Amino acid sequence: MKIYVYLDESGSIHKNSKTKYFAVGGYWTFQEQKIKIISKYKKINKEIKDNNNYELDKEIKSYEMSDLEKVAIFNNIQNISGFYGCVKIFEKKSMKKEIIESNIFFNYAIKILFKDCIVPLLILKYNNINIEFIVGVDNRNVRIGDLNNLETYLKTEFCLENYNFKITYYDSATNFGIQLADLITNTFYNFYKDYNIVRNIFPILRNDKFKISLFPGYKKNDKFLQIEYNKN
Repeated sequence: MKIYVYLDESGSIHKNSKTKYFAVGGYWTFQEQKIKIISKYKKINKEIKDNNNYELDKEIKSYEMSDLEKVAIFNNIQNISGFYGCVKIFEKKSMKKEIIESNIFFNYAIKILFKDCIVPLLILKYNNINIEFIVGVDNRNVRIGDLNNLETYLKTEFCLENYNFKITYYDSATNFGIQLADLITNTFYNFYKDYNIVRNIFPILRNDKFKISLFPGYKKNDKFLQIEYNKN
């Protein structure tokens, strides 16, 4: 079975960055719904460009969209059967050490995203099925020498599972799957950064369509705390 995953990031994990949070996420879907999701997003994306007199080849970043435009996208996409949003939020003040190599941490972050936000939803129904994850990642922050590291890393980390990984890097300017992943990740990143930025968007998001968790995911009393999206 093939599962398609599109990922992007928001914020910065680098030691010189003053941002309080770093987020990695996007969405995953089954082969049957992959084209439907991309086609729906592409259609709405064109409507936004037409309404704003943008060039057709312009990449519209999430911060360039109005709240109404974002709501229109989420309302259409989240109602597609087989669509699942997923985001892992990293609270930098909880980390005991500075992140020296951001590309290495990015690989680690994606592993945690799979373990906490994707795999748990697959285990009950597809526990004994071979799954090939076809993963699309934005290439803007990846050095040429690191292009093969993520695929090898994930295959190693999940060597005891029936999972295989195929990583492809895309330019977000020409890939609508990555652009949608950017919108999802940035929306939940802004929830932690400043809720007022997304206060008009969160009430319409469906609880059953988004799996969100906060790293490290535990309190000082060592009780595990799974942070999930709740519009209340």
